[in-house]
Amino acid sequence: MGMSDKQFNGFVRFLLDALKDAMEEEESDKRNEKLTKIVDNLQKTLEE
Repeated sequence: MGMSDKQFNGFVRFLLDALKDAMEEEESDKRNEKLTKIVDNLQKTLEE
């Protein structure tokens, strides 16, 4: 079952917000932690 355009746009907004949040992190360890979480969530989404 696929996503509607509205659902996909919401997903992209969520991802963009998470990436912007990680980019704003000044501490490299915290930035890497946030990026790892984003990657893990994307991988889990692909596996579902």
